Amino acid sequence: MTTPSGPGQGPRRDDPLDPGLSAIMSERRQLINLAYRLLGSLAEAEDAVQETYARWYAMSPQQQEAIESPGAWLTTVASRICLNLLGSARARRERYVGDWIPEPLPDASKWINGQAGGTTADPADRITLDESITMAFLVVLESMTPAQRVALVLHDVFGYSFAEVAEIVGRTPAACRQLASSARRRVRVSQTTPTPTAQQADIVRDFKQAWEAGDIDALIGLLDPNATAIADSGGLATALPHPAVGREQIVRAFVDLAATLSNLTILERTVNGQPGLIAQHNGTTVTVYAFDFADGRITQIWAIRNPEKLRPWTTN
Repeated sequence: MTTPSGPGQGPRRDDPLDPGLSAIMSERRQLINLAYRLLGSLAEAEDAVQETYARWYAMSPQQQEAIESPGAWLTTVASRICLNLLGSARARRERYVGDWIPEPLPDASKWINGQAGGTTADPADRITLDESITMAFLVVLESMTPAQRVALVLHDVFGYSFAEVAEIVGRTPAACRQLASSARRRVRVSQTTPTPTAQQADIVRDFKQAWEAGDIDALIGLLDPNATAIADSGGLATALPHPAVGREQIVRAFVDLAATLSNLTILERTVNGQPGLIAQHNGTTVTVYAFDFADGRITQIWAIRNPEKLRPWTTN
């Protein structure tokens, strides 16, 4: 998990910099990390952090000076903004066309010998990658109530005490402990047998090659019998209208897509800290594929097709 900067670790009072500027320099990365995990959207995380700093600068210098820890204040405000956004997001996603998948994190690196090579370009370099950033974990977070999500992320990922979480969510420490406990149960239920990252990269590479070759038997062999594939287009791109369940159905869908591969370039890329694929047309990323694995096979494929979620993936 990430190493928390935590409450009380804001700029020192003897810092020669203006406290607000110092807070921005030392806390912005932490806030983006937190907001992305809470919201599942890099764009919304950026907006939440921007609103957080707008509230900081709306205060007078005297009010800013009275705040003992700007870092803790910023984290509290950002968390409350995200909590409010999560409530409205649930209503928006009920109106969303098709399935909603968290926004994938862009990364220009390719997995080579089990390690990510290359450098990560802005804005992805503001996100610390660990097991709490995988697509599988973010999807589980989406199944939680806003309060459960905030309690789990703040306590288990960023190391805040339940007393500090309680101040943010407006509940008692005991209630926050219970929220995190119920959230953890959801995570445990969804967990599969871990697959080493180097093996994940090999599986994704084999899947890419079999897909491009139209090798049906190889594709079936790489998928768990009960695998699921879900596409997110937001109604702005063509995509599977319903999840494909079972490897035969998934293979059929990917074979049908093979006819378009002559116009697409399929590339191996890091997606939310794990090996994945992207499809590009004339240099523009049109699909990001994230995977989950168990016992050496693919159990889940997430295909993000909504162009509004893919803008950071096109670098040219």
